Formats: sequence, structure tokens, C-alpha cells
Amino acid sequence: MLAYLVFFACVVLILGVLALGLNLQWGFTGLFNAGVVGFYAIGAYTHAILTAAPQPQYVGNFGLPWLVGVLAAMAATALASWLIGLVTIRLRGDYLAIATFGVAVSIQLVALNWEPLTGGAQGLTRIGKPLAQLFETPFGFNLWFLGLMIALMATIYWALDRVLLSPWGRVLKAIREDETAAVALGKSARRFRLEAFVLGSTLMGLAGALYVSFIGFVSPFDFLPIVTFQVWAMLIVGGSGNNRGALLGALVVWAIWAGSGVAVSKLVPPSHAAQGAAIQVILIGLLLMLVLLFRPRGLIGEAAVVSRHVND
Repeated sequence: MLAYLVFFACVVLILGVLALGLNLQWGFTGLFNAGVVGFYAIGAYTHAILTAAPQPQYVGNFGLPWLVGVLAAMAATALASWLIGLVTIRLRGDYLAIATFGVAVSIQLVALNWEPLTGGAQGLTRIGKPLAQLFETPFGFNLWFLGLMIALMATIYWALDRVLLSPWGRVLKAIREDETAAVALGKSARRFRLEAFVLGSTLMGLAGALYVSFIGFVSPFDFLPIVTFQVWAMLIVGGSGNNRGALLGALVVWAIWAGSGVAVSKLVPPSHAAQGAAIQVILIGLLLMLVLLFRPRGLIGEAAVVSRHVND
């Protein structure tokens, strides 16, 4: 039981990083990114290609150190999101959502079909893990990784809190609330939106690198559109515009998703496994409906702040 709780906590914290990235984009800037899983995949595959143990059938698999893989994953995701943002950031609402969704699907298809680099449907194994050689059992490594994730999450949370309380963060909120007024005050909405898009996507890439370095395996089937749905559900349930809400949403939604998955595997006959799997999506959809009806701002809504001039 303890081993599962440690594993569960690691996954929740990784998903929490994803939710924080989306919260920066949507909760604080109003950017409707429907391609979360695409940036998650870029970070995951960059880390895997660089750190996986060498195998002659693959172009990558360079066996580089874990930290190099994590930093490269963040850099690759930042570059990709900047290039994508240059083209799409002027779009609004549904148009931005459709564009980013299309990008995410394209990335997943590239991962599925570019076998010499990504391993195709078979994926990549033997991915670099931080200090894994020091631990004799999976539980020992998971416990160490949990401590690492807690430290990383505390650092990310603190850094985001400082950034969002700065004049830069207040401009993001001003753009979200009334872009015309912010522009009239001399702020470049396009530049600030692009910066928020890149920073949020970089966090998503970091989450991807952390995920594959924890699991030790990557496959294109880890990056289906359902992941974007899960992360959006986490943010809506927890409360957008509030980092604590994003983390709470990650915990609640993943607890329901994982718990219902275990229940389905034990209670539903194998012949009806496909139908049983739909129960997970139904439960999350029901949770979303209840939250939107009774807590439209989420379990923890955005904290009220004293308004300040965006020129501060």
C-alpha cells in the first residue's frame, strides 16, 4: 500500500507541473491551449532520445546524463512553443484551441511513425533516471524520486508565485481581463501572450521529461488527446487563476481516474474492458459538471487581490 501511495504521489506531482503550466496560460493570461499533450510529448521524447541507453537500431539513444536530458527537454519545448506561438498567438478562443489541438495531434503522429528516432509504436526503453544506480529496489528509487519531485514542485511554485506577483504577472492579468485597455496603456499584448505561452509550455515539457525519467519508458500512446482533457479537468476542478487550485485539481482528478481504473479492472469482466474504461471519462465528466454547477470558480477560486495599475 505504501509503495502505491508513493507512486501515486509522484504521478500527481508530475501532473501538477502540467496543470501549473496550463494555469499560467489560461488561468492568468486567457490563452486557450488545447494542445497540452503535444508539449508534454516534446519534453518526454527529447529527454528519452538523449538519455536512453545506446541501441544500434536507433538514431538517438545517446546515453547522456539525466540533468542534461531535463534541461534539453525544457529548451526544446521552449523553442517549439516559441515557433508555434509566433504563428498562432494572434488567434483567439476557439481558433487558438483548434490550432494547438492540431499541433498536438501532429506531434503524436510524428512520434508514432518516425521509428528510427522515437521507436514508433514500440517506444523507447532504458531511459535515464536520476541516481537510479544507487537503489536496489523500485520502491527505494520511487521514494527518492518523490523527494526530488517535492523539492522541484516547491521551487516551481515559489518561482511562479514571485513572477505572477511582479509587474509582468499583473500585465498578464490585465490582458486577460481587458486586452484593449492594456494595449491602450502601452503594453504589447502579443509579446506578453507569447511569453506566457512559451513559459507555460516549457513547464509542460519539464513534466514530460520528469514523467519518462520516472517510468523509464516512453510510447506515443502515452500522449493521446485524453491527456489534454485530464489536465483541463484538473484546472477547472481545482480553480483556474490559482496555483493551489491547479495542484488540488491534479490530486482530485487523478485520484478519481486512478481509483476508478482499479475498480474497473477488478469489477468489470475482461470481455467488457473497453466499455469499462469509458467509466473513467464519465466520472471525470460528471465531476466537471458538478463543479461547474455548484463551484463554477473551482474548489479554490482565484484569490482576490487589490487591483494595481499595469504600469507598476
